[in-house]
Amino acid sequence: MKKWSHMSRSHMVKLIYRSTLFLGALIYFLVRLATGTKYGESNVLFVDFSDGVPVILIIMTFVFVGEMIFRLFPTRHEAMGSQKMFKVNYIPRLKEEIKPQKQHWARTFFVFASWSALNLVIGFIYLFGNGKIISDDVMVLICLFYSVCDLICIMFFCPFQAWMMKNKCCNTCRIYNWDYLMMFTPFIFMVFRSGPILHYVMLGCALILFVAWEMSYRLFPKRFTENTNDRLSCKNCNEWLCRHNKFFSSKKEIKRSLDDKNNK
Repeated sequence: MKKWSHMSRSHMVKLIYRSTLFLGALIYFLVRLATGTKYGESNVLFVDFSDGVPVILIIMTFVFVGEMIFRLFPTRHEAMGSQKMFKVNYIPRLKEEIKPQKQHWARTFFVFASWSALNLVIGFIYLFGNGKIISDDVMVLICLFYSVCDLICIMFFCPFQAWMMKNKCCNTCRIYNWDYLMMFTPFIFMVFRSGPILHYVMLGCALILFVAWEMSYRLFPKRFTENTNDRLSCKNCNEWLCRHNKFFSSKKEIKRSLDDKNNK
């Protein structure tokens, strides 16, 4: 049985380079502190233009803005979970008119509220601690850490899926394209203290992607649910992320569908 699909390998590459970026930035940050740079100074990670070229932010902008641009257009190089908002990926499940089986709004709100609460605590400490407890550099590191967690959720285990949304898999995830806005949530608080324009670029692109997703969900809900879009069914899935996602792989209906497909 082929365990790793094209999309699985693509996600693993993303996980590797995001992890490398995060660990590289973290190590550089700690080395600068160990060699005498005072904690809270903005030049530890070069996140302030006044201290020279913001190297870390330039790399982040190049990497993540590129990823977000791909999400805005139909492409086979992105997961169906993020691509189901496009008409080209809509295959009517049944000929007769049926209503999409949407997840209850409370589940989505639960995710929003939980994520907001966590980041409000971080943002409060950042803004009112005057950079002495959580500095600009730490906020950038938190964004990079979130970017790694994003791929871990897709590849191995997603607490939002398991404990809040209760959706079958990434293909049917209601909030799939929230990921970049969630990733760059710390930048929202950095805007209040000004800083390099690159913060605004990444946050702005994430917001555009989020708005495009939410508008599509409200205008074309049938594209987002398995009972109306056959493209999201197990039999039409070529990504097979559930083969290495431990929570997904415990779902009997997914395993059964995969077995039937592999035996054909």
